[in-house]
Amino acid sequence: MSRRLPPLYALRAFEAAARHSSFTRAAEELSITQSAVSRHIRTLEEHFACRLFQRNGRNLQLSEAARLLLPGVREGFAALERACNTLRSDDDILRMKAPSTLTMRWLLARLSRFRHLQAGNEVQLTSAWMDVDNVDFNHEPFDCAVLLSDGHFPPDWEATLLFPELLIPVGAPNLLNDQPWDVERLASTELLHPTPDRRDWRSWLERMNLSEQVSLKGGQVFDTLELGMIAAARGYGVSMGDLLMVAEDVAQGRLSLPWPTAVASGLDYYLVWPRTRPGGERLRRLSVFLQGEVQAMQLPQVETLR
Repeated sequence: MSRRLPPLYALRAFEAAARHSSFTRAAEELSITQSAVSRHIRTLEEHFACRLFQRNGRNLQLSEAARLLLPGVREGFAALERACNTLRSDDDILRMKAPSTLTMRWLLARLSRFRHLQAGNEVQLTSAWMDVDNVDFNHEPFDCAVLLSDGHFPPDWEATLLFPELLIPVGAPNLLNDQPWDVERLASTELLHPTPDRRDWRSWLERMNLSEQVSLKGGQVFDTLELGMIAAARGYGVSMGDLLMVAEDVAQGRLSLPWPTAVASGLDYYLVWPRTRPGGERLRRLSVFLQGEVQAMQLPQVETLR
């Protein structure tokens, strides 16, 4: 068997390089050097007597042989990971992935309380920037994740609805000390965009029937909701925020709601995990706890358009 199969580490390097289309990013993921990835690929090419990658300028492309090999390699590593997870010695720890803004604004405090109230239920949280929230349980080392989603998940996932995304303009507290907010004032205000494609402001303006009156051109662009809300709190303009995630800042006077109308984006935050993953009972306890935390929150009194 050892003569028929190439080294496992070489196959892992091949899978990572194929997934990233980059030896450099594969090396970063595997915590090895780029030259080590190249050596592993050469080992496979010698084993199979064929080329696996071709360079077209700066682009790395799979050869026909590599395209035939890749699905089976991916399936094999996924099967190995599932098998090893069933015997994981530290299965008292739940590994969670969550978007960075949700982590800082809401989730971190709730998980700290969960650990305190339910001893022995440790949650190891990884905060990640995600332009579109996603998790790959076959290739990422997580037991569960909190994702902003339309709710269409793989059939072998469990999903618990936590709360909807409610978009609302946010700004510095002193914005409420001046003249009342109307369309003219909003149109003349510096808009802060938490996403490069300006989708949050676009959704809010369209739902408010203000798209023709308020321009999306100009304004500072960020790549997270968190950065947009921090800039707004410091007086650099008005950003789009999430009603639940700004509730505590509004209550404590760190942020204001210059236009107190929230718009449902059509997406919701979910706690998700694979049904086959160990720790199902602890994950269900966590989901019940997080749902209770949502229900206990006092949200600002605003009009909500769903």
